Amino acid sequence: MAVNSMTGYGKGIAERDGLKVTVEIKSVNHRFLDLTIKTPKAFSFAEDTIRKAMKDNFARGHFDIFVNYEDSREDRTHVVFDYSIVNAYVEASKKIASECFVQDNLNSAELLSLPDVAKTTCEEDDEELLNAIIKEATQNAIDKISVMRKSEGALMENDVMNKMATIKDIVKVIEEKAPIMVEEHFAKVKERVSEMLKDVAIDEAKLLNEVAFYTDKVCVDEEIQRLKSHLDHFNEIIKKGGACGKQLDFIVQEMNREANTCGSKCNNIDVSNQVVALKNEIEKVREQIQNIE
Repeated sequence: MAVNSMTGYGKGIAERDGLKVTVEIKSVNHRFLDLTIKTPKAFSFAEDTIRKAMKDNFARGHFDIFVNYEDSREDRTHVVFDYSIVNAYVEASKKIASECFVQDNLNSAELLSLPDVAKTTCEEDDEELLNAIIKEATQNAIDKISVMRKSEGALMENDVMNKMATIKDIVKVIEEKAPIMVEEHFAKVKERVSEMLKDVAIDEAKLLNEVAFYTDKVCVDEEIQRLKSHLDHFNEIIKKGGACGKQLDFIVQEMNREANTCGSKCNNIDVSNQVVALKNEIEKVREQIQNIE
């Protein structure tokens, strides 16, 4: 199973019986699954459907979800006449004409313009049908954004694994050079002591004790072994794939901690340079996996 990027875009469209729903999804990296859904007010009933679909397909990332709706159905609007009001207007017109001795010229066009004579009604939408269309459009958008996230994830995985290979090589170099620090220190201490004491014999036992103390202080064997263990664990997790970004981030933090410890113990310029290179590569990996789901 491959790893997925948390960045992507997908657009899904579903049409049925003159109804058309378009769902657009944009995603960026986020520590958790964070959804922002923007739908027409009349579609608020469908938000649970959209949330469930997203949770079934994604584990992490911030998602902006936009829902648009088009209705091309005909004969949905009807005009309803209130004939009791119409008759009241007609009777009133006749009465005015009779009592005021004027012509009764009230016509249908004038009647339609009078208050409360006509009302416009619209057929209510079938929520079950709309919900099904929204679900279909959402899944179409999810399928497309998933393809993009998977494609970017494959590129990121390849880049991260190349960097981890570089880290492994650097750790190997540090492991090979670390014993040299002790040998160099022993030679320097012995040389300085000899210069100071000149013709006085050196107490080899005390000198070896000092070197042993120093060796324990600068020994990075444990840090090297833990770095190797973290490297193996990292490779195992990324090979399993899926939503592994959080686990990888934790391992990289631990690797950085071990690298810092190595740096604080080393006083050899070659080893120090390798530690700097190690920390630099670890930081590159850390930045990259921030966008792995």
